[in-house]
Amino acid sequence: MNLSKVAEKLGITVDRLQSLQDTKISESSWPEPQLLRFDKEISGIEAGTVIFGNGEIVWGYPSIRRPLMLEAAIKRHFIDSVVVEEKMNGHNVRIASIDGDIVALTRGGFICPYSTEVAEKLLPEEIFEEMPGLVLCAEMVGPENPYVSSEAYPTDSIDLYLFDIAQKNRRGTLGVHKTHEIAERFGLKATAFFGEYPLKTAHERIKEIVIKLGRQGREGVVMKDPENRVAPLKYTSSESNCSDLEIAFRHYNDYALDFFLSRAVREGFQSVEWEESEEERRERARRIGESILFPLTETIKKKQQGETIAQRIQIRVKSLATARGFEYHLRRCGIRAIFDPPLPEDDGYTIGITKIIMSTNDKTEALLNGEMW
Repeated sequence: MNLSKVAEKLGITVDRLQSLQDTKISESSWPEPQLLRFDKEISGIEAGTVIFGNGEIVWGYPSIRRPLMLEAAIKRHFIDSVVVEEKMNGHNVRIASIDGDIVALTRGGFICPYSTEVAEKLLPEEIFEEMPGLVLCAEMVGPENPYVSSEAYPTDSIDLYLFDIAQKNRRGTLGVHKTHEIAERFGLKATAFFGEYPLKTAHERIKEIVIKLGRQGREGVVMKDPENRVAPLKYTSSESNCSDLEIAFRHYNDYALDFFLSRAVREGFQSVEWEESEEERRERARRIGESILFPLTETIKKKQQGETIAQRIQIRVKSLATARGFEYHLRRCGIRAIFDPPLPEDDGYTIGITKIIMSTNDKTEALLNGEMW
C-alpha cells in the first residue's frame, strides 16, 4: 500500500496516517480483500472509512442530523426547496467493486459476508463493469435482515434499495437526481421519492407523509437539497420511535441511555409542533407507555421462568461458506449467536439463528436475585 498516495487522498500527512495506524485504525485480512478501517471519526475522516490493500478508499457514510422542530429546522437549514425520500428501516451498506469483486461494507466498515452475497445476487453485473468507481449506498430491508428485521416492505426475504451514490477515493455523494438516474438506468430499486417542495410549505407536506408512513409501520423520511448543496436531514414517525423503544426495553441493558432518552424527547417535540389535542396527546402517551412497559415486563417474566433472552432471526444463503462467514462476522462484532442446522432449498439454504442478548440476560438474572440497580 502506497501510504503517501493514501494520505494525499485522505487529506492528511503520511506521519499522521502512520500514527493513526497505531491507535485509531484497525487492520483486517478477513474476509478478503485486506483493509484498514477507521473505527472512530478522527481528523475529519468519518468512522467506517476503509482503505483497501490496493490503495482505494471508500469513505464512511456521514451521520445524518435530525431536527426536533421540523418547520423551523427546514427554513433554517435548506436554501430554497426540499426533496423528500423515504427513510427505510434496515441496515446501511456501502457496496463497491474492489479488484473486480463486490464487497458490502457495514456502517462501521466491516465486510459482511451475508450482505455481500445479497448484493451479488441483487445487483446487475454490468453496473460495476460500466462504472467501476461507484460506491452504492443502500438500505437492506426485509424479514430476513439479521440486523433489523422488518415485515413492512414487499419481500419475504431481504431486498436492497439505493438511497445515495458515492465514488471511491472521493468524499461526498452525487446527489438525489444522480441516485435515481443510476437506479433507473440499471433497474435497481431506490428509496421512494415523494417530491420536491418549497421551504414555506414543505413541513406541512412532510407531516402528512410521515403520518401515513407511520400508519404503515414504516420509519420516516430523509430531506435533501435538490442540488446537494447542504447535508440531508432525517425525521421519523411516532410509530417508529415507539418501535425502537419496544426493542430497546426488551433488551434494556444492551442499549445506551441516550437511545431511550432521544426517542422520548422526539415524541415531546413532535406532539407540541403538531399542536395535538388532549385526546391525541393521551393516545401518544399510551403508545409510548406500552412500548416501554410491555416488552420490559415480558423480558423480566421470561427470565423469571428460566428462559434465555434471545432474538430469533432467519437468513437465506446460496452457500454454506457464507453462513459460516456470517457466524464469524457476528462473533467478531461481539454478538453471541447460535446457528441452527441448515435447511436445504432449491437455490440454497435457510438457516435459523438465535442471537443471545447477553447483557440483558445477566443483568435481569442478577436483579431478580436481589442485586441493587
